[in-house]
Amino acid sequence: MEEKLKELEERRAKVLAGGGPKRVAAQHAKGKMTARERIEMLLDPGTFVELDAFVEHRATELGMDKIDAPGEGVVTGYGMINGRNVCVFAQDFTVIGGSLGEMHAAKICKVMDLAVKIGCPLIGINDSGGARIQEGVDALSGYGEIFYRNTLASGVIPQISVIMGPCAGGAVYSPALTDFVFMTEGSSNMFITGPQVIKAVTGEDVSPEELGGARIHSEVSGVAHFSLPDEQSTLEAIRKLLSYLPQNNIEDPPLIDIGDDPTRTDDSIADLMPDSPNKPYDVRDIIIRLVDAGDFFEVQPGYAKNIVTGFARLAGRSIGIIANQPKHLAGVLDINASDKAARFIRFCDAFNVPLLTLSDTAGYLPGVEQEHGGVIRHGAKLLYAYSEASVPKITVILRKAYGGAYIAMCSRHLAADQVFAWPTAEIAVMGPEGAANIIFKKEIEESADPEATRKEKIEEYKRSFANPYKAAARGYVDDVIDPAHTRMRLSNALNTLLGKRQSLPSRKHGNIPV
Repeated sequence: MEEKLKELEERRAKVLAGGGPKRVAAQHAKGKMTARERIEMLLDPGTFVELDAFVEHRATELGMDKIDAPGEGVVTGYGMINGRNVCVFAQDFTVIGGSLGEMHAAKICKVMDLAVKIGCPLIGINDSGGARIQEGVDALSGYGEIFYRNTLASGVIPQISVIMGPCAGGAVYSPALTDFVFMTEGSSNMFITGPQVIKAVTGEDVSPEELGGARIHSEVSGVAHFSLPDEQSTLEAIRKLLSYLPQNNIEDPPLIDIGDDPTRTDDSIADLMPDSPNKPYDVRDIIIRLVDAGDFFEVQPGYAKNIVTGFARLAGRSIGIIANQPKHLAGVLDINASDKAARFIRFCDAFNVPLLTLSDTAGYLPGVEQEHGGVIRHGAKLLYAYSEASVPKITVILRKAYGGAYIAMCSRHLAADQVFAWPTAEIAVMGPEGAANIIFKKEIEESADPEATRKEKIEEYKRSFANPYKAAARGYVDDVIDPAHTRMRLSNALNTLLGKRQSLPSRKHGNIPV
């Protein structure tokens, strides 16, 4: 037995060494941790249990029979984050560049299956040179098996992708199929075709960072949800994100009472709203005054800045927040904002996270580029997502709520459960200036003093429509509230709605306008 135990120890030590001291040193020299170091930092100390450490490839062509790959270039297993189970895999760049072959993929698929079976989040850390060319179609088959499982697990367990190195070609589609993508600045990139191929085909000269770095995907393409300055902060952010989420789609998010009184009032919150309806403000200032301990975890902060999405707690319960951002593009809706919000809403609905919508938008962004880009189709995604969502839906109309955008921001007409409005709310088909110009066009033109008449008619329209009381009179707004009491009213509404039951028509699945 002693001899066999010694062999086991030697074999395990070889696996734990990865690609060896030189390659580990090269990884560290790039400012990157190894796969095992990342897992140890991500999980609660001492909780990681490795699976399939002794798996080997069985490729023989193109010299693979002479290549030893400890652990097959990927570390898989399970452990705990904040005392709750998670499954994890981390590609090991020190072993054949973390390239994906048949058995590498089989290890990932096995831990994905385990995550679904036991109903816990799956976290994948990507750091790979891509498909293992020597294994040909077997490597491609492995990617397909992963994509298939990503799709089946969608809406069943939270799936998180972490990009901490190169991720190119077919490899990028697994992260794209998951719920959240984290990228580490300076060391991670994602693209379908790399700079060399682009140079050869189109003549464009671009660096990997300019083509698919963390900034590009978190601010321009919208592929990444989070961009962090280093690996440690990236892993810490994952832990925080998971604190807002349930383990799976049949559980509720954890209740965490941090001692912030749900009935707390805030007499100064109204001061955040400018006197002028056209003056911008940062809606995040309002959000942090409403949520528990002012703790707001924003999702995609750099992308489509005219809408804000993120997680917070209200009376200890996780909520998803969607808010127009008057500070950027006056908070109007456009193609990217619609996509960003719709996907976030659908995630929250899938995982039993109630929705809070803060509305202040003058409408949709006008322009030929938006129309030709399909703002109709993309805007419909927001309507679809809100209408389909069956979790508790609470809306507060802070200021402007005009036209189709009023409807799209979770109005009563899209089955919002409770709708509140501040006294500053303006709910109408369009803004007073535009409306007066259309309705009273003839009177203004025929007036002896057109400008004075125009101002008079604008004020008349404001008195009649640019307020929350017409909507309240129709029952479209449940109550017009003092801003100071907003947190208290929201907490009460959420507590009331926790027992909400809503059944949707029986169907295989809907057809969202993608």
